[in-house]
Amino acid sequence: MDNLPIIDPHHHLYDLKTGRYPWLQDDMLERVFGDYSAIRRDYLIDDFREDIKNQNVVKTVHLQVEYDHNNPVAETRWLQSVADQHGYPHGIVAFADLASPSVQQTIEEHCAFPNVRGIRQCLNYHHDPVKTFIEHPHLMSDSQWQRGYALLKRYDLSFDLQLYYTQMAEALTLAKKFPDTSMVLNHTGMPVDRGAEEMAAWRASMKLLASAPNVFCKISGLGMGDWEWTTDSIRPFVLDAIDAFGTERCMFASNFPVDKLFSSYDDVFNAFKAITRDFSIGERRALFHDNAERVYRL
Repeated sequence: MDNLPIIDPHHHLYDLKTGRYPWLQDDMLERVFGDYSAIRRDYLIDDFREDIKNQNVVKTVHLQVEYDHNNPVAETRWLQSVADQHGYPHGIVAFADLASPSVQQTIEEHCAFPNVRGIRQCLNYHHDPVKTFIEHPHLMSDSQWQRGYALLKRYDLSFDLQLYYTQMAEALTLAKKFPDTSMVLNHTGMPVDRGAEEMAAWRASMKLLASAPNVFCKISGLGMGDWEWTTDSIRPFVLDAIDAFGTERCMFASNFPVDKLFSSYDDVFNAFKAITRDFSIGERRALFHDNAERVYRL
């Protein structure tokens, strides 16, 4: 079963020659994942295929990679052309500013492309500016932003939720208010603060958020909080996430090429396989393939 089929529901591609990616092309930023100069170059479908060649990756989902927010549909247009030519990615999660007065038009333009499955707007807010992605600490509770969020159900789109454990109670309120919209927590809830009290709070917040049945969890991105991670060092995070959400609402993902800063693609998926070696075949199929297929309608 260690050649079991994999759907990777979180990776990125970018072409710096034709696209506009400010964080990859302008001055380096201080970011939670440290020095990212190694990935400030094209990462095209052939680069991704080279990374995945030893794993049985049958389908993938591309997550918006902070393309120019003034023209997010250009990223989707390019990705659909890649998918039409190469098959990958099978799903696209696009960017939209849900608080924008023109958000409906942006969503409609994204939905003109057949592989679009969801929207992501990063919501990470932290007292440390290096770890903060937005200026508004309570965007999820903003009435105009929620009007944009309400459109997701109308267009049959999910929402990819990227934030920290300190924001999960607010996210739970949002999930309960819009129970028909699937919400996919990114990167295991981004446990980048690793003190004992913070880890206990992360675990409690994960269980709290998991109490909403329309919330799912992508187990990924653990290198961002531990740049020298090992299978044993990430094991508690993987098992705690599965304990909170269950094998029926978790999915394993690579976060490549960002997590390529810390390890190879094989390292990531071989670690997930080792950690779940004693799980049933059905549980492993759910975690590596079936849940992503269902949530992203692949």
